[in-house]
Amino acid sequence: MRLATWNVNSALSRLPRLLPWLDERAPDVVCLQETKLSDEAFAESFAAPLGERGYEVAHFGEGRWNGVALLSRVGLVDVVRGLVDEPRFPAPTSPAEARAVTATCGGLRVTSVYVPNGRAPGDPHYGYKLEWLAALQASVTDPATSVVAGDMNIAWTDDDLWDPSLFVESTHVTPPERKALAELQQLGLHDVVRDRWPGERVFTYWDYRAGLFHQDKGMRIDLVLAGADPAGRVAAAWVDRKARKGKGPSDHAPVIVDLDTAPDGDIGPVVPPPSTPAKLPHRA
Repeated sequence: MRLATWNVNSALSRLPRLLPWLDERAPDVVCLQETKLSDEAFAESFAAPLGERGYEVAHFGEGRWNGVALLSRVGLVDVVRGLVDEPRFPAPTSPAEARAVTATCGGLRVTSVYVPNGRAPGDPHYGYKLEWLAALQASVTDPATSVVAGDMNIAWTDDDLWDPSLFVESTHVTPPERKALAELQQLGLHDVVRDRWPGERVFTYWDYRAGLFHQDKGMRIDLVLAGADPAGRVAAAWVDRKARKGKGPSDHAPVIVDLDTAPDGDIGPVVPPPSTPAKLPHRA
């Protein structure tokens, strides 16, 4: 089984790239984030071409913002949109944001997640982010067969940043955020990319500005967290940097994990590697 996660940063904008990517990489299960479409709009644009490719679809959208989806060619049952007892923003009476969708695919309980950004430490959205992460943790009821994949909006360690000194006043790196991510992992979930490539430079996100992608000045904030069963079956785990290149890309690259067999070989960690990578700062 090939499982992938990709923050497409507007599914409609990425339509000319997403369908060829599905044909090229042939993932069996795909977690999408930031579709930015309502359920009706997503179905109108994607139901037919995805159906032609053998995918069942579960989409949870709200229109202009957020939006997550699961695409599966290995079954899609017991779909749950959202999280139980998830917080609301900006008020407890606000509608739930479309940030998580879960289903059983090929015997695994897969959740596609788009974690709130947090905006800035001290901002009400930052508190919402931590509450949302707690609700996500509570939703993982069978860690051994679970996969939580998506845009976590957290860089796990300073090794997941091209220059940690630039983020000291920012979200994504604060101790409470990293603690929440660690507590999610402590349920029994494995960061399969870092487990496979513990010492390698691996990023999944590069800002559109200032040519940062071409300098490989990025962050690793898109993760595949897998329970004991899928983690023990990992044959390859890699970032498809090729999908970030060219005209009209998302600012994120897909993360791909192959279970049981590796159709392209154990080719990671980043494919293709950057041609002019920036050097990571020296750490004593």
